[in-house]
Amino acid sequence: MDRRSLIVSGLATGLSAAGLPALAQDQGDAPAYTGPAPDNRPAEPYTEDELARNVSDFFGVTAENAGALIERIFHDNGRPTAYIAGEEGSGAFFFGLRYGKGLMYMKDRPRSEVFWQGPTGGFDWGGNASRTFTLCYALEYPDAIYRRFPGVEGSAYFIGGLGVNYQRADGITLAPIRAGVGLRLGASLGYLAYSRQRNIIPL
Repeated sequence: MDRRSLIVSGLATGLSAAGLPALAQDQGDAPAYTGPAPDNRPAEPYTEDELARNVSDFFGVTAENAGALIERIFHDNGRPTAYIAGEEGSGAFFFGLRYGKGLMYMKDRPRSEVFWQGPTGGFDWGGNASRTFTLCYALEYPDAIYRRFPGVEGSAYFIGGLGVNYQRADGITLAPIRAGVGLRLGASLGYLAYSRQRNIIPL
């Protein structure tokens, strides 16, 4: 097995072992959907206060810093209908590879497991893992997340130690929020492909 394969395999194993159980505990205020099958009603959006509190708890940052970033995202995009709480890692040789795993929450839809992968286009030697919290706009049903989302040029900005950039496809906008080492992982635009299962080759 060559070095590139070892890095990819290590990232996949690490994210699987350390990711979802802890994340499910962190998001204890969003239980799994247990009601009837969704109908054609629009998805119920989240409020600014709800997400500022969740982001603060998720990253362990102050409510003021989380609130300032959420206020800016809401100003740009309005109220999201879903969010994904997860972890991602990257490793690179001549181009970057990024892999992630998380749980997607909607107020009146089933909770779903989501994987994402894609090239970073950077030179991040080795692997790093970080948390990411993604707001989802105009997403009416969980299945709509499973597609490729290109990055939006010029959309990245940083507030209070947190960073965000936008991804957009077919009228759906994603706003992944990262902190710490995760800011470097999100610095390159590229694209991310979201799927029901992990795909080792992110193309």
